[in-house]
Amino acid sequence: MKEKFYLTSSIPYVHQLPHLGNSFELIGTDALARYKRLADYDVFFLTGSDENSLNVERKTRELNIDPQTYCDQIVTGMQEIWRALNISYDYFIRTTYERHIRTSQDFFQRAYDNGDIYKDFYKGWYCVSCEAFYIEDELTEDKKCPIHNSEPEWVEEENYFFRLSKYQDKLLQYIEKNPDFIQPQIRRNEMLSFINMGLRDFSISRASTKWGIPTPLDPNQRIYVWFDALVNYLSGIGYIDEKEKFERYWPADVHIIGKDIARFHCIYWPAMLMSVGLPLPKSVFVHGWVHLEGERMSKSRGIYIDPTAAVREYGADPIRYFLLREVPFGSDGDFSWQRFVARYNADLANDLGNLLNRTLSLAKRNFDGKIPKPAEQEGEPDTDLIELALSLPAKVDDCTNRLAFNNALEAIFELVRRGNKYIDETAPWQLAKEDNAERLGTVLYNCLETLRFIALLISPFMPESANEIRRQMGLSDDFSEKENLDSLKTWGGLPSGITLGEPKPIFPRIQVETGEKPAPKKETDADNFITMDDFRKVDLRVAEVLSAEKIKGADKLLRLQVDVGHNEERQIVAGIAEHYEPDDLIGKKIVLVANLQPAKIRGVDSYGMLLAAVSKNDIVVVAPDKDVPLGARVR
Repeated sequence: MKEKFYLTSSIPYVHQLPHLGNSFELIGTDALARYKRLADYDVFFLTGSDENSLNVERKTRELNIDPQTYCDQIVTGMQEIWRALNISYDYFIRTTYERHIRTSQDFFQRAYDNGDIYKDFYKGWYCVSCEAFYIEDELTEDKKCPIHNSEPEWVEEENYFFRLSKYQDKLLQYIEKNPDFIQPQIRRNEMLSFINMGLRDFSISRASTKWGIPTPLDPNQRIYVWFDALVNYLSGIGYIDEKEKFERYWPADVHIIGKDIARFHCIYWPAMLMSVGLPLPKSVFVHGWVHLEGERMSKSRGIYIDPTAAVREYGADPIRYFLLREVPFGSDGDFSWQRFVARYNADLANDLGNLLNRTLSLAKRNFDGKIPKPAEQEGEPDTDLIELALSLPAKVDDCTNRLAFNNALEAIFELVRRGNKYIDETAPWQLAKEDNAERLGTVLYNCLETLRFIALLISPFMPESANEIRRQMGLSDDFSEKENLDSLKTWGGLPSGITLGEPKPIFPRIQVETGEKPAPKKETDADNFITMDDFRKVDLRVAEVLSAEKIKGADKLLRLQVDVGHNEERQIVAGIAEHYEPDDLIGKKIVLVANLQPAKIRGVDSYGMLLAAVSKNDIVVVAPDKDVPLGARVR
């Protein structure tokens, strides 16, 4: 039986579609999964979606739609992005699946039965964006979330708590005895430091939300999103309903996660597993963030790249290659379109594309379109190339197993560059002029065999390109068991006499005028662009505020009665209470979105929305600068 390899990515929240920075994790996890399949492992690659969050409940309340419908829409978009990037997961677990709900409740009950869950009263800061609790010392100087730079909410409610403090010494001992459990070293040191500061029990339920998984102890309490989200690593492999499968794959060989959620995976999760008596994952690898031209990617600030737009423009493989080659997986890195184009043109178009095109063109022209039969190797150019190729799989194996994808790709492209140098040294065009068919056949066979090595080794990182190289060489693009890493243990595995395909550029050069940035740049989703027909559907009208009052329990909201003209009055809710006193709005003319779907906001019906300009520190209601009739259309 094959050795198993179970790897997971984290499961993204469904409050928005992933940008390219979010996609970095899935691309890296996919590269490792594909490599392990090449190495003949029984691989199970799990990813999914985290849907039971307070963000979902609030967003769907605002949009006045069913939470499950909202989650379904986001998950569909998320899966389309993963398909565009060629993410080859084996199973996509959703935290709204019944199997996950039952697993979460079973896990909760087991921890409770073991004496590790109790009820108490929680008071503290809570960041809705990252769904995390913070003590005051962990906030920034201006009392904001250290991850999202947003203002946390003060929460006071009775919850269930997990006895994290009970496992402080066990966690410390485990991490110290298993130096590879948390990688890289800098993250391991951070987690040890956090533990040594003293672990506090943490709240694992919410009483103030209705969306989520009910606790098995009290149906009015919902399991805290992070407690249930972590359990996906068990539910996704059949903890409750597929015991044989679960026992086959657990423990996970590696959880791959971002540094902003390291504490949950490196401290909370191991303690939870200790509580129910399950083995800990073998390792947790914490990757860094990908910035965009020096700034952290953020959809709310419009600083991001839409993955599907990037793939449409350049293809999935160049995007995958750049991220994995340019950004060390355990560190932060930066994406810029200038560097992307420079590396694409240098590495992919000039080096790899050129090696493939030169070799195939010469072979087709001189050997009736077939792979030639080699004769004896002659001297250093041949032996240097062959020795480098035969030494490469071990280098790639070492780098990939350490998730040093950038180093693995650098090693592969060393062979690419050596292949081009070999062509220059042996001058096959001159051999053709001299009718030295035997030597010419050996030289071109060596180049084609080098491409076989390269295609196999780049396939985890650039699967489409690897397949296309093999197709052009006349080989199957199906990496069968005969085409795994064992096939690279000896030189000469490429059969002679196979008919070559047509050579076509697989990486056309990107032409960019001097000083011009390639598209796409910092952007919003391509789907956000609308046509004039779409805009004409929005019914904007001038209205007048008749009355205004604050809404009890909602510091940011005002209830407005407005006159829309034509003897029509409406009630709307506006989030401007921190910037306008109710009396200041009475008699003010505003611009109203009159055909917006009605919504219930904090229990108050709203039949429209006023327009306002939002800056960092202010909100200004949009108003006509001249007197116009009520009900006048705004275009």
